[in-house]
Amino acid sequence: MNFTRRTLFKTMAAASAACALLAASPAFAAWPERPVTLVVPWGAGGGTDATARIIGALLEKDIGQPVNVVNRTGGNGAVGHQSIASAAPDGYTIGIATVEIAMMHHQGLTKLTPRDFTPLALMNFDPAALTVSHDSPHKSFDDLLKAIKANPGKLKASGTGQGGIWHLGLAGMLNDLKLAPNAVRFVPSNGAAPAMVDLAAGGVDIVAASLPEARSLIDAGKATPLVVMSNEPAALYPKVPTLKSLTGSGWTNGAWRGIVAPKGLPADIQGKLSASLKKIYESREYKDFMSGRGFGVMYADSAEFGKFMDKSDADMGAILKTLGMAR
Repeated sequence: MNFTRRTLFKTMAAASAACALLAASPAFAAWPERPVTLVVPWGAGGGTDATARIIGALLEKDIGQPVNVVNRTGGNGAVGHQSIASAAPDGYTIGIATVEIAMMHHQGLTKLTPRDFTPLALMNFDPAALTVSHDSPHKSFDDLLKAIKANPGKLKASGTGQGGIWHLGLAGMLNDLKLAPNAVRFVPSNGAAPAMVDLAAGGVDIVAASLPEARSLIDAGKATPLVVMSNEPAALYPKVPTLKSLTGSGWTNGAWRGIVAPKGLPADIQGKLSASLKKIYESREYKDFMSGRGFGVMYADSAEFGKFMDKSDADMGAILKTLGMAR
């Protein structure tokens, strides 16, 4: 009997020790137990970098762990997006995905699609707008549309590279309005800033870009926005009419940014990150930061963000095919 009791007590003690070791094992530790990396697919100093850094700073406060923002540039965003997708789905590497992830695979730049990520939250949306110079003969969007219809191919627009987001926004709008997507000639540029300079100099007639990008010349009285490609007015210039209000068109286009994780992120970690991001989005600090820079804010939770990316992917693919630019 004594031998049996001694054996039983030893067995119970060993089992308790094993349980204690398992409980202390890192594999069973609650997320987060160490710093988180937030990957930015674009360079330091730009709008995506600024948005990522305010989100990272606020996330750090909420989860109680450092959030290190790392820029992974190259390949028109492909390098950084691949860095996010290839990371372990453990919650310690997340990233800020941009609209380019819905465009690049159609153009043969990467095999990645929005489905290669775990969507966490949409945090920003800046709709495309059409802006003309202050002395343009086209004082309204209706004036501009009539000129395009009367002289297809005569007017010139710029705002980004060929096949870039603003080129696709303009072409998609024209296509949705039953006009040829190349009814306005598109002049490639290295972004909206040089395109706006070209607009002021009379080199192009229209700039397709977000309102924050056109802001400096608009505020200086040298440019006039005529329409935004969204269903709701833009926060920066709420008096600029929407495409839907003027034409009934449901075409929307814009640059968006959202937080994603690698595919396969466990549901409990996804829930914690999504809850933190919603809290950040609703905070006064985030809203003030974004509005101070003219950036639009738009929120979608994990499920809705996934649907949003799917629609963006379908829209971009369709217009690229129409333009003959899909591979």
